[in-house]
Amino acid sequence: MTSTCRPHVRWTTVLMFAILASGAARADTVALKANLQPSSEVPPRVSKGHGTVDATFDTDTKVFTWTATYAELSGPVTMAHFHGPAPVGQNAKVQVPIDKKALASPMKGQATLSEQQVNDLMTGQWYFNIHTQENPTGEIRGQMMPAN
Repeated sequence: MTSTCRPHVRWTTVLMFAILASGAARADTVALKANLQPSSEVPPRVSKGHGTVDATFDTDTKVFTWTATYAELSGPVTMAHFHGPAPVGQNAKVQVPIDKKALASPMKGQATLSEQQVNDLMTGQWYFNIHTQENPTGEIRGQMMPAN
C-alpha cells in the first residue's frame, strides 16, 4: 500500500519541527487531535463507534496530555493505547498505554515522552486505538495530527 502526503500535511509537519527546534529559546504547547472512526482501523471495522482525542504536548517538559472521548461502541472498552510509529493504514506497537482504571469516557492522562516518541508524534506517526471485546484488535482509531 502506498501512502500519499497532502501538501498541507507536509507543511504542517515542517512547521511542527520548526516549533520543536525553537524550543530551546522558549517552550511552546502544541495542540494535537485525532478523529476516531471504525473505518480507520486496519482492517476497517463496521461499528457505530466514534470519538476524538484532544491532546497537548509541552516542548519544554516533553509532557504529552490527552483527553479521549467516545460513544456508541459495540461494548465496554477493554484497552486503549497510543501506537507508533506508523502512517495511516499501518499498524505499530504500543507507545503509551491507557491505565485500565481510566478507560471510561472521557479518558484523561499524561506521559513524559522520549526524544524518539516526540519525533514520531510530531511527524504524524502516532495513532490512538480503542479496543472492545467484540473488536479485540481495535474498534475505533485515529491518527494524531496537529490541531489547526
